[in-house]
Amino acid sequence: MASDPVKALADEPVDHRFKGLPPDAQTAGLTVGRLAAERRDLYTGGFTTPVLTLDAPALEHNLAALGEYATRHGLAFAPHGKTCMAPQLFRRQLDHGAWGITAAVPHQARVYRAFGIQRIFLANELVDPAALRWVAAELTADPDFRFVCYVDSVRGVQLMDRALEGLGVRVDVVVELGAGEGARTGARSDDDCRAVADAVARAAATLRLVGIAGYEAEVPGADPDNVHAYLRRMTGLVVEFDKAGRFSPALEEIVVSAGGSAWFDAVADVFGELPELSRPTLRLLRSGAYVSHDHGWYTRLTPFNRVPEEGGLRPAFRLWTQVVSRPSPTQAFVNAGKRDIAYDLGLPEAELVRDALTGAERPATGIRVTKLSDQHAWLETDSAEDVNVGDWVALGMSHPCTIFEKWPLIPVVEADGTVTDYVRTFF
Repeated sequence: MASDPVKALADEPVDHRFKGLPPDAQTAGLTVGRLAAERRDLYTGGFTTPVLTLDAPALEHNLAALGEYATRHGLAFAPHGKTCMAPQLFRRQLDHGAWGITAAVPHQARVYRAFGIQRIFLANELVDPAALRWVAAELTADPDFRFVCYVDSVRGVQLMDRALEGLGVRVDVVVELGAGEGARTGARSDDDCRAVADAVARAAATLRLVGIAGYEAEVPGADPDNVHAYLRRMTGLVVEFDKAGRFSPALEEIVVSAGGSAWFDAVADVFGELPELSRPTLRLLRSGAYVSHDHGWYTRLTPFNRVPEEGGLRPAFRLWTQVVSRPSPTQAFVNAGKRDIAYDLGLPEAELVRDALTGAERPATGIRVTKLSDQHAWLETDSAEDVNVGDWVALGMSHPCTIFEKWPLIPVVEADGTVTDYVRTFF
C-alpha cells in the first residue's frame, strides 16, 4: 500500500461506480492510474455519455490565479474544500501556496485528515460531542495538526467545553461575526461577540480564542459599500479584542478570516487596512469556487470582473451529453438530467456541438436548454439543422459545489482531447 493516500487513488479499479468511463477499462481490469497512463482520446477512446470533464489548462490557470492574487495582497488562503471534495485538487491548492483547507462539517474534516491535510479551518460552530472527541484525538495524536473552528453563541461554547472536558487538549476557536439580520450564522451584534469571547475565556481549559471570522457574501443586499462596512466591523473587533487582551495569551498569531468567491477583492482591501497588532496576523481568505469556476453564476460574480487588471478565471467544467431523440425540428433531447447536471443556480447552457459523423465541433448557436428531467435535458432549437441524433452537446453549468458532487471520478482533458488524469471526489 502506498504511503501517500493521494497517490494511492490511482490504484482504485475502474468499475461501475464511475459514470462515463470506458466500459472496456473495467473489462480489462484497469486501475485509474493505468487508464490515465493510456492517455485516451475523450471522443474516440470509449468514453460514454454523459461524461463530465475538467479542462486541464483552465484548472491550472485558476489554481495559479488565486495563489498569485493572495500573494500580491498579503493574504493566506484556505480554499473551501466543500466545493470539490477532491484530495488531488487539495494537494494542488496546497502546492500553489494554500495555508490549509476549509471545511463546513465534521465529515469533510475527516476526509481531509484521511488524505493528510495538516491545517483545517472549520467554518461552523462545532457542538457535536462525538465530532469534538474525534478532533481532540487527532490533535493529541498529531502535534503538527492545526484545527480552528467558529463559535457564535455562549451556549455553543458551553457545549464544546463540556464535550472536551478532561481530554487534555485546547481547541482553537474564532468568534463568528454574523453578517446582519436575515443572514446565516454568527453572533449578530458586537456585544454578542464580546459575550461569546467572555464565554471562551471561562472555558480556557478546553478552548483558545485565536481570532474573528465571518462570511461577507451573507450581508443582506450585498454591494461594495455594505460588504466593506461589514468587513471593517470585523477588523475593528479584531483590533478591539487585541487591545483588551481577549485573545489567548500564548498565541503566535491572530486569525482574521473571510472570503467567498464573490467578494475576495473587498476582503483584500479591508484586511490590507489592518494596523499592526500585538502579534502577527493571519489574514485568511477562504474562497473555494475559483478552482473550477463555472459558466454562469460565478462568471457573473467573480471579483475579477471588477478588477480585471488582477487577472481572471476560466470555466473548467464541460458536461458532454448526446442527442438521443429529435422528435421535431425545434425540439431535441440529450441523455443527461438532474442526476448529472447542477441546476440549483440556473439551467445549463449549450456551449458546443460535436458532429457524430465527422467529429467537427461548432458553437451551439440556436440551441437552448429549457427544462430538465431526471435523465434528460430538453433542448429547444431554432432549426432542424442545429443538431442531430448522435451528436455530442457540451453543456456549461453554474455552481461548482453542486457540479462536483454528482461525479465521483472526473476525467481531466488537455486541449487536444487527451485524458491525462482523473479527479476523485468524496461527498
